[in-house]
Amino acid sequence: MRFMILVKASKDTEAGVMPGDDKLFAEMAAFHEELAKAGALLDASGLQPSSKGWRIKYNGAKRTVVDGPFTETKELVAGYTLIQAKSREEALEWTRRFPNPAVDGKVAEIEVRQLYELEDFPPSDAIERFRDMGVGAKK
Repeated sequence: MRFMILVKASKDTEAGVMPGDDKLFAEMAAFHEELAKAGALLDASGLQPSSKGWRIKYNGAKRTVVDGPFTETKELVAGYTLIQAKSREEALEWTRRFPNPAVDGKVAEIEVRQLYELEDFPPSDAIERFRDMGVGAKK
């Protein structure tokens, strides 16, 4: 089972504020090293502020590009960690240990979502095409 830990953005992350010292980076590094040693870490990264991003809006076949920042959005993602766990309970235990991602220990929030696996979908030629590409594959 794969789970994505989503670090919610804040005014600081959207402003590109970095921690004043290495404490937060050290805590994150130690946690991610534990995940790696346990074979649970699949990927992790921080995201640049939404001002450096864009969205594609769809209306039927029409596509419109909307440049960031996305100030009208209340919930943005500032980073993620992708883990593999044997169960929801194991993933919950890992996420309880996730360091506070906020600069200077301010109020912060993470969200955890389970990823779909190809096995969750009925067999089809399209699903096999994804399997052949290695998309959605467990490591």
